[in-house]
Parts: sequence; C-alpha cells; structure tokens
Amino acid sequence: MARSFLTRAAPCWQAALSITAVSGFGLTAGLQAGVAPMRAPVCARSIFMQTQPGGPANSGPSLQFNEDSMSGDPNAANYKRLSSALKDADIERRLEEEAIMAREQAVERARQERQRKIALLNDIPEETQAGTVDDYMFKEGVKDILEKLDYDLIGLVPVKTRVREIASLLVVDKMRLKLGLETGVPSLHMGFTGAPGTGKTTVALRMGQILQRMGYCRSGHVVVATRDDLVGQYVGHTAPKTKEMVKKAMGGILLVDEAYYLYNAANDRDYGQESIEILLNVMENNKEDLIVVLAGYQDKMERFYSYIPGMESRIGNHIEFPNYEVSELVEIGQVMCRELEYTMDANAVAALSQYMEKRMTMPFFANARTIRNAIDLARMRAAIRVFNEKTQPGSDGMVSEQDLMTITAADFPTPQELADATTTVA
Repeated sequence: MARSFLTRAAPCWQAALSITAVSGFGLTAGLQAGVAPMRAPVCARSIFMQTQPGGPANSGPSLQFNEDSMSGDPNAANYKRLSSALKDADIERRLEEEAIMAREQAVERARQERQRKIALLNDIPEETQAGTVDDYMFKEGVKDILEKLDYDLIGLVPVKTRVREIASLLVVDKMRLKLGLETGVPSLHMGFTGAPGTGKTTVALRMGQILQRMGYCRSGHVVVATRDDLVGQYVGHTAPKTKEMVKKAMGGILLVDEAYYLYNAANDRDYGQESIEILLNVMENNKEDLIVVLAGYQDKMERFYSYIPGMESRIGNHIEFPNYEVSELVEIGQVMCRELEYTMDANAVAALSQYMEKRMTMPFFANARTIRNAIDLARMRAAIRVFNEKTQPGSDGMVSEQDLMTITAADFPTPQELADATTTVA
C-alpha cells in the first residue's frame, strides 16, 4: 500500500521530501546553513497536510488568523486580519484625501472671492453712490416686514427697537457690498428672555423673514424645539435627535424654547450635555446657514449661560421681552376681537381691563396667551347668553347680526368670580 501511495504521489515526491526536511529540526538546520525554505507546490502541501501523524486529515495547525486562539495573548490587540487592516488603511487614506481636498477647495474659494472683489472694485466708477437707506429698505422688503411687526405686536417698544437695529446693520452691510467694501456675516444667533406670551415666537418669525429677504438665510423658516425634541432617553439616542432638528432648521432659524432645560447641573451624566455640544459646534461652523435662538425666563437663562459659557459667547444679540401692561393687553384683546369679527362695547372694555388686572396677580399668567384665553372664554359665554335669551319663553327666537357680533361686560368673569374660582380649586 505504501508503494501504491508513493507511486500516485510521484510527481510531487521531491516537494514532499523538501517540506519534511525543513520541518522540525530540519528547519533549524536549514536556516543555520543559510538555505531559505521554498514554498512547496500545492500537491506537496496537500500530501504533507494529509499525512500528518496523530490526527485526521487537515487537523494540524493552520496559518489562518484565529481570534479565539489569541484570547490569552497580551498582544492580541495588535493582531488583526489582513483584510481588516487593508480596509482600515483605505478608510484612513480616503479621509486624509478628503481633508486635503477640503482645504484646497477652501483656499480656492478664498482666492476666487478675493479676485471677485478686486474685479468689482475695478468695475465700479469713482462717482458711484451706495444709494439711500429707504431704497434698500423698500427693495429688500425689510420695510414691509417691520411695519407688519408693528401691527402684529402691541407695545414691546424695546424689542422693536432692537429688531430695527439688527435690520439696520444688515442694510448697511448690503450697501457696503455694493461698493465692494469688505463685509462679513455678523453673529446673528440670538437670546430671547422673557415670560411666556410676550411675542418671542412672532419676533423669531419676522426676523427669519428679514434675514431671508436680505440674503442671510435661504428660507427664513422657524423650527421650534424643546428638550424633548433634542435629548434622547438612552445612550446614542441624543445625537440623532439633535442632528435631525438641526437638519430641519437648516436655511432658517432654530428656536430652542426653555433652553435651560437642556442642562441638568444635578446630573453630570445627563444626555442634554451631548445636545449642547452639537449645538455649539453647529453655531460655530454653520452660522452662515443656520441661526440659533435660545429662549426662556431671564433668571434661568443667565444661570444656564453661567454653566455653559461657550454658549453665551456665541450669541451676539440679546433681546429682553418685558411683560405687557394692562392697557396693552386690552388693546391686544380688541385686535383679536376685530380679527374674529366681534365688537366690544365700552362696558365690555372696562370689564376686560378689570379682569386682566386681577388675572395678572394670579398664578400661571402668560401675557398675550392669557388675553387670548380670556377672549375665547368671552366668546363662549356670549354664545351661551344668546342661546339662553332666545330660548326663553316669550322670545321670538330671532337672532340678529348684532347679537352674533357683540361681546358685553357680562361675558367676562368679574374679579370676585375669579377669586371664588381660585378658592374652589385650592
């Protein structure tokens, strides 16, 4: 049987002998003699592996990478499959090439921008004038937006003044650009401080429209977000949520309401810190395509800035929204009634004023939101009043247009009714 085996393996006999000779002690002798072992042909390797003593075929040691066999090796972390190493090297090389390309593109864009400015300066005649402020205000549509802001918001003179100051900066920058003067995108990130219902969202909408008209953002839309929209409930959940909201707001304004809830000073492992870091990075690197507005109560926002100093340094415009006066709230209520095609008689206006004076001293007062709720309550009480009057015995049941449009003093709760309601709830 041995002769038969050797006869079948005759073409590879020399290779098999060479492998046997260099195995074990033969390998040491060969290396000492300066002879390097040669790679055996496939047939010889097959014979050698199949004729190993002490086990079935192909059961000997393998040259393939085996992670389990290195579990006890302290240097196991230095080993990996060749395919994995090549893949990692390819990724690193591609990232390095992308970084180099990005730097080259940035340099090229800067060079082209500089050439554009030089060409613009050369083409502008010496007698060219920048134009008038009114021309730019009208042409860009800023004037219409500011007028609409005056119409939408009653009072809030400091807020309107600050918005006009920001608009003035943008208009003058446009005029400088026309003459080829150096212009840079100002820091347009904003901080809104004030109680609920003071018009922060409305101002953000108008600012978005102004910035879009002036070319400082693509769309000017406003995305309102809270902690629930930005912070996840488990590890790895916060980053995708925050990035998704940032993606929705790109080209416009991201309004983070009650931003101080993003940071929990009592828990250093709170996931809100990750969301803050993403926002800081976006505010710095994407300021030309996204404007972040942080809103909330003034005292809480100041405490939040003290915890995150990098946030306050990135906000260039702080606008404080004061509470409305009673007369301003009554005027807001009259505007709401007019838009809903209701009218209030003189007694109703006085009753609304007394109602708001009492309501401002009670918990959960929310400025314009409270007056909106008061008008909705008056509409319901007016409807009940008309219904009961026209269904009384002896009434003809006819309802006039005046009945459907008039709000009377009886449709607003009296201060005593408010006090009684508070006592009942308590």
